[in-house]
Parts: sequence; structure tokens; C-alpha cells
Amino acid sequence: MEQILSCLHPNPGWNNPKTDEVTSFIPADVTDMVGKHCILELYNCDQAKLNDEAFLRTIVTTAAKLAGATLLNLITHRFEPQGVTGLALLAESHISIHTWPENGYAAVDVFTCGDHTMPERACEVLCKELGAEHHSLKSFQRQTPASLMKTIRNPSKI
Repeated sequence: MEQILSCLHPNPGWNNPKTDEVTSFIPADVTDMVGKHCILELYNCDQAKLNDEAFLRTIVTTAAKLAGATLLNLITHRFEPQGVTGLALLAESHISIHTWPENGYAAVDVFTCGDHTMPERACEVLCKELGAEHHSLKSFQRQTPASLMKTIRNPSKI
């Protein structure tokens, strides 16, 4: 079966193609940090590990624990003929992983709220355990606009 890779692979479009730096704009009314978001690209990983659903479940669970997060649920799916997607629901937010074993590549997203968690530690675990020869880690703070902090928000009516 021929694999067709997404146009977002392997760079999910976070970079400015001219400068290769993350572009950002923080409005003046942003105040409190609500969490930290890490985008991790893993290259030249162990292909067998990238295709091993049970192994990935174990390392995502370990990564969440070592980051100081609380794992609420973990769902994974193994694709045929290869590749695994996993999503760990955390009390603090989430960890997701998508693998392309045929390319030795994994895309990881770690978002944790609060100041007691260390999402970079989860990234270190995943990088090490998957045997990545190269990686790219971008992290940024998620911040709440002051206008939302004092507003009572109610769900919209259907």
C-alpha cells in the first residue's frame, strides 16, 4: 500500500519559512500564564518502537508521570500497515503523538496547565525512549487575555 504523507509532514507549519523562527504576537492585554505548550519533532527514531502501540502507551504514561501530570485516559490506534496515534488526556491538558515508522519520525504535542508540571521533561523522556538521533523542540507559554479573566463565560444555547 502506498503511503501518502500529509502536506504538514514533517514540519507542521510553525516556522516562518524565511527565518526558521517561530513567529509570535502577544497582545498588550495578556496577563497570566495558564500553561506551557511544547511542540516536539523527533527524527531518525527507532522504527520498531514507533510502530509498537504497547511500547508507546508505556512511554506516554511514563512521560506524563515524570512531567508531574495526572493521566486521566489514554487512547491509541495502530494503523495498517504502520504508524500509531496516541492521545493522553491529562487533568492538566494533553499529550499527543503521531508516528511515521517508515520515516523514523514522530510528531509530539505536550500541553500542560499550571506551574507544577514540567512538559519539557515529558519531551526528554519521549526523545530518549524513541532513540531520536535529532529533534526540534519549540515551547511557548499559553496566556490568558485580561479581558477573559474577569468575564463570566456561559455555554452558548443550541
